[in-house]
Amino acid sequence: MQEDLSILFTWINNREQILLNSSYKPVSEIQHQEWFDSQSIKKDSFIFGIRLIEKNQLIGSCQLHSIHPIHKSAELQIRIGEPSYRRLGYGTQALKLLLYFAFYDLNLNRIFLQVFQDNIAALKVYSKIGFLKEGVLRQSAYIDGKYIDVIIMGLLRDDYIVQ
Repeated sequence: MQEDLSILFTWINNREQILLNSSYKPVSEIQHQEWFDSQSIKKDSFIFGIRLIEKNQLIGSCQLHSIHPIHKSAELQIRIGEPSYRRLGYGTQALKLLLYFAFYDLNLNRIFLQVFQDNIAALKVYSKIGFLKEGVLRQSAYIDGKYIDVIIMGLLRDDYIVQ
């Protein structure tokens, strides 16, 4: 939603937050607006805001992208953008809703994700939900002056348990 643009802009320019899943590169307001506008025309992705119901406050986002109509697969990404709301279960709850949508509304068969080896909190959440480690892309990301491994995790519809 357009009114969320300034919050998303703040998050995408928060260096510490970005280093959890990407290399940092400052984004201008024009670049951010162009990205935001481009999302509405994509046919292979769904992006959702994560909001506190009682306040309607945006605290994060999650998405399925690179949705493949033949292979019935998609890549998952999630971010709790407000640090004070991390480790409170909101990400887990959002993932459960997103996976239900992926498997039952979109009829996908496989959801996969990429996570940095040192993002321990994310690895725990993904494992708890049922994602399995499928492989390691050794030293495939150059983050903050060092190479790190990226772990590939996946979850199949047949292995998904509605929680």
